[in-house]
Amino acid sequence: MRILGAILAGGQARRFGSDKAQALFEGERLIDRVAASLAAQCEAIVVCGREEAGFTCIPDRPGPDMGPLGGLNAALHHAQDHGFDAVLAAPCDVPNLPHDLAGQLSGEGAAIVTGQQVVGLWPAKLGTALDSFLQAGGRRIYEFVDEAGAREVPLDPPLRNVNRPEDLGEA
Repeated sequence: MRILGAILAGGQARRFGSDKAQALFEGERLIDRVAASLAAQCEAIVVCGREEAGFTCIPDRPGPDMGPLGGLNAALHHAQDHGFDAVLAAPCDVPNLPHDLAGQLSGEGAAIVTGQQVVGLWPAKLGTALDSFLQAGGRRIYEFVDEAGAREVPLDPPLRNVNRPEDLGEA
């Protein structure tokens, strides 16, 4: 299976107060930590929703300010257009993304990490369904998770999520 890694990085980081992707965790930028994890299990990586030097970047689809679904939609269409079977998506603010996440989420259909609806393995063919969902006014990722019939997969340890500067501290 050909998997495209997608870093969802189009958010405004209001609670964080500055650019989360550039924040350091254990001496590394958050975006670089996520990229390294995805690179270990994906054939290619894209950054969705922003320009980031050193990465292939694609704009959110159908446009900006769609939340994580805009980035996921862009990645699904990019994957389908470039012959990938699936997208392994993660936001730029998960510093402990496992290097074997694709294997843990593999199976029939879409799968997300329990408690982290943005982190998931999505069949590329879901781009059309996500287009329809967004055109109908859908904006909540958990509603699309339900519509797509995504399975939930628990991880141990659970994923961290950096929303505020104090979340960068040691676990």
